[in-house]
Amino acid sequence: MRDWVCVAAGGAAGSLLRWWVGGVVTRGTLLVNVTGSLLVGLCFGLGIGQERWPTWRLLLVTGFAGGFTTYSAFNQELVELLRAGAWSRAAGYAALTFAGALAGGFAGLAAARVVRG
Repeated sequence: MRDWVCVAAGGAAGSLLRWWVGGVVTRGTLLVNVTGSLLVGLCFGLGIGQERWPTWRLLLVTGFAGGFTTYSAFNQELVELLRAGAWSRAAGYAALTFAGALAGGFAGLAAARVVRG
Protein backbone atom coordinates (compact mmCIF):
# COMPACT_ATOMS: atom_id res chain seq x y z
CA MET A 1 0.00 0.00 0.00
CA ARG A 2 1.28 3.46 -0.80
CA ASP A 3 2.61 5.44 2.16
CA TRP A 4 0.31 8.39 1.54
CA VAL A 5 -2.75 6.12 1.63
CA CYS A 6 -1.74 4.88 5.09
CA VAL A 7 -1.23 8.42 6.37
CA ALA A 8 -4.50 9.65 4.81
CA ALA A 9 -6.58 6.71 6.07
CA GLY A 10 -5.13 6.93 9.57
CA GLY A 11 -5.52 10.70 9.64
CA ALA A 12 -9.15 10.51 8.54
CA ALA A 13 -9.97 7.93 11.21
CA GLY A 14 -8.14 9.90 13.90
CA SER A 15 -9.79 13.18 12.93
CA LEU A 16 -13.26 11.62 12.95
CA LEU A 17 -12.67 10.08 16.37
CA ARG A 18 -11.38 13.41 17.72
CA TRP A 19 -14.50 15.14 16.37
CA TRP A 20 -16.71 12.55 18.04
CA VAL A 21 -14.88 12.71 21.39
CA GLY A 22 -15.07 16.52 21.31
CA GLY A 23 -18.82 16.27 20.91
CA VAL A 24 -19.33 13.94 23.88
CA VAL A 25 -16.63 14.94 26.35
CA THR A 26 -16.16 18.40 27.81
CA ARG A 27 -12.53 19.43 27.30
CA GLY A 28 -12.11 16.47 24.95
CA THR A 29 -8.81 17.88 23.71
CA LEU A 30 -7.14 16.88 26.98
CA LEU A 31 -8.50 13.35 26.63
CA VAL A 32 -7.39 12.94 23.02
CA ASN A 33 -3.91 14.33 23.70
CA VAL A 34 -3.38 11.95 26.63
CA THR A 35 -4.77 8.86 24.87
CA GLY A 36 -2.98 9.77 21.65
CA SER A 37 0.29 9.99 23.58
CA LEU A 38 -0.44 6.58 25.10
CA LEU A 39 -0.98 5.13 21.61
CA VAL A 40 2.29 6.61 20.31
CA GLY A 41 4.17 5.29 23.35
CA LEU A 42 2.66 1.84 22.84
CA CYS A 43 3.59 1.82 19.16
CA PHE A 44 7.18 2.86 19.84
CA GLY A 45 7.44 0.41 22.73
CA LEU A 46 6.30 -2.42 20.45
CA GLY A 47 8.85 -1.41 17.84
CA ILE A 48 6.24 -0.27 15.36
CA GLY A 49 7.91 1.96 12.85
CA GLN A 50 11.53 1.17 13.49
CA GLU A 51 12.76 -1.72 11.37
CA ARG A 52 9.53 -3.64 11.96
CA TRP A 53 6.22 -2.62 10.45
CA PRO A 54 7.07 0.82 8.98
CA THR A 55 3.68 0.92 7.24
CA TRP A 56 1.91 0.56 10.59
CA ARG A 57 3.83 3.55 11.93
CA LEU A 58 2.56 5.64 9.03
CA LEU A 59 -1.00 4.44 9.65
CA LEU A 60 -1.10 4.59 13.46
CA VAL A 61 1.44 7.21 14.52
CA THR A 62 1.71 9.68 11.65
CA GLY A 63 -1.85 9.25 10.38
CA PHE A 64 -4.17 8.24 13.22
CA ALA A 65 -2.40 9.85 16.18
CA GLY A 66 -1.55 12.89 14.06
CA GLY A 67 -5.20 13.32 13.14
CA PHE A 68 -6.50 12.38 16.58
CA THR A 69 -4.33 14.63 18.74
CA THR A 70 -4.02 18.31 18.16
CA TYR A 71 -1.87 21.02 19.60
CA SER A 72 -3.78 23.74 17.77
CA ALA A 73 -7.07 22.93 19.52
CA PHE A 74 -5.29 22.79 22.87
CA ASN A 75 -3.70 26.15 22.15
CA GLN A 76 -7.03 27.73 21.19
CA GLU A 77 -8.74 26.45 24.36
CA LEU A 78 -5.85 27.75 26.44
CA VAL A 79 -5.96 31.17 24.74
CA GLU A 80 -9.72 31.37 25.39
CA LEU A 81 -9.20 30.65 29.10
CA LEU A 82 -6.45 33.29 29.32
CA ARG A 83 -8.51 35.89 27.45
CA ALA A 84 -11.37 35.24 29.86
CA GLY A 85 -9.02 35.92 32.76
CA ALA A 86 -9.26 32.34 34.05
CA TRP A 87 -5.55 32.23 34.89
CA SER A 88 -5.66 29.38 37.41
CA ARG A 89 -7.88 27.25 35.15
CA ALA A 90 -5.54 27.94 32.22
CA ALA A 91 -2.47 26.98 34.27
CA GLY A 92 -4.18 23.82 35.51
CA TYR A 93 -5.31 22.89 32.01
CA ALA A 94 -1.83 23.41 30.56
CA ALA A 95 -0.19 21.44 33.39
CA LEU A 96 -2.71 18.58 33.14
CA THR A 97 -2.28 18.40 29.37
CA PHE A 98 1.51 18.32 29.60
CA ALA A 99 1.63 15.86 32.52
CA GLY A 100 -1.17 13.73 31.13
CA ALA A 101 0.37 13.45 27.67
CA LEU A 102 3.77 12.62 29.19
CA ALA A 103 2.18 10.03 31.48
CA GLY A 104 0.25 8.65 28.50
CA GLY A 105 3.48 8.19 26.56
CA PHE A 106 5.16 6.37 29.45
CA ALA A 107 2.01 4.27 30.04
CA GLY A 108 2.09 3.26 26.37
CA LEU A 109 5.71 2.13 26.71
CA ALA A 110 4.83 0.17 29.86
CA ALA A 111 1.84 -1.43 28.13
CA ALA A 112 4.11 -2.44 25.26
CA ARG A 113 6.43 -4.23 27.72
CA VAL A 114 3.45 -6.14 29.11
CA VAL A 115 2.23 -7.06 25.61
CA ARG A 116 5.69 -8.22 24.55
CA GLY A 117 6.04 -10.25 27.75
